[in-house]
Amino acid sequence: MKLTKKYEKLEKSAVKLTVTVDKSELEAIYNKVTANYSKNAQIPGFRKGHVPANVLVQKYGDALKADTLSEAIDGSLNEIFSDENEKDNRPLPYAQPKLEAVPEMDLTKDLTYTVTYDVLPKVEVKNFSGITVKEPQVTVGDAELAEELKGLQERNATVIDKKDSEAVAKDDIVTINYSELDDNGALVEGSKREGFVFTVGSGENLYKIDDEIIGMKKNETKEITKTYAKDDADADLAGKTKKISVTVTAIKLRNLPALDDDLAQDVNEKYKTLDDLKNDLKHQMEVAKDRRVKEMKNNDLLTQLVEKNQFDLPASMLAAELEGRFNMMAQQFQTTPQQLEKMLTASGQTKEAMTAAWAEESEKMLKSRIIVESLLKERNITVTPEEIEAQYEKIAADGGMTVEEVKKHYSDPRSKEYLIDDAKEQKLYDELYKEVKVSKGDKMSFADLFKR
Repeated sequence: MKLTKKYEKLEKSAVKLTVTVDKSELEAIYNKVTANYSKNAQIPGFRKGHVPANVLVQKYGDALKADTLSEAIDGSLNEIFSDENEKDNRPLPYAQPKLEAVPEMDLTKDLTYTVTYDVLPKVEVKNFSGITVKEPQVTVGDAELAEELKGLQERNATVIDKKDSEAVAKDDIVTINYSELDDNGALVEGSKREGFVFTVGSGENLYKIDDEIIGMKKNETKEITKTYAKDDADADLAGKTKKISVTVTAIKLRNLPALDDDLAQDVNEKYKTLDDLKNDLKHQMEVAKDRRVKEMKNNDLLTQLVEKNQFDLPASMLAAELEGRFNMMAQQFQTTPQQLEKMLTASGQTKEAMTAAWAEESEKMLKSRIIVESLLKERNITVTPEEIEAQYEKIAADGGMTVEEVKKHYSDPRSKEYLIDDAKEQKLYDELYKEVKVSKGDKMSFADLFKR
């Protein structure tokens, strides 16, 4: 198509594109549209496909011009954006280009129109000065292994009823009925709850009465008076004194299995002895530790790169990310986004307030991704088939699988592409860590490593 184009950069990585389509192109499109109308129009007194042009213009003049205008704009934009030389000027998929004003449709003149839209920000990551990445210091030793084994025991524990003569103790699973009482000992309306189950010592109950029910027996009722600290995390309890009537209806005990070969075999048939389980568990912990430390290092590096290499994020990109997060939240609640919004409104919240609270974190994440993509492109990071083979072998070794099993997992083209992209990123990080300072960070436990 014979046309000219002019770009003007706007704020927040937006672009104004002005396109002029030659009048000869416009005339050709108009003739094509008119021919299609003539072919399909049914007008009394004329055979289908033989309606004269002047009759068509008289009856459908405005529609002919509107369709011509639409085809001229769509056709010229498609041609511009499909050009490989215009990759950097293509609109983001989150929002369609917006027509600033409907242009005049005059077949005797060139057609000029203007659209605005967002493009991917151009980022030149040049500033690496003063960057120090801290690497957390984490040890996987006997104590950490013992803690993991304890968790494994608890996950494989059986739950048995305590004898009626036995009292509630820490870590027991209890079922209680409770209600709040006023100063006169009368029931506070709406506070009664029956069949509430929790683990003593977990604090996972409304009035935090774990310590107060220790020593109680099945079917025993107790009136508890408890005063809460002024700085209690629960604003409904802070600084107040509550009276609670509690009845224990059931007490259960976790029966932990012994740490022996039988437990190892119950966990997985591939283990023959407890030592097999311990060795594999420690290996998995080391792999998880290395992966998490690497993730924290990368996040630290990207946070500093974002701070030192400022750029604007397109509004449509952030809006799409926030909308996506909200829709994902709706899926987690097994409802629709519309229904979730109604639920929020009913509880005195709004979708706008919730997404606004996510905005800062989401913006950092998006900027980090743009920096990574920019560096991959700028440094032309690629991976060879041999490097992908090495990646298969590492995944197999880390996961206790065969290379063939790993290859089967990544046989799907999309999964394979994900693996290649990940390998490119790791190669990029390896390069970047040669250009910044890496120092020892704080010591932390294996458990704390995964709480952050």
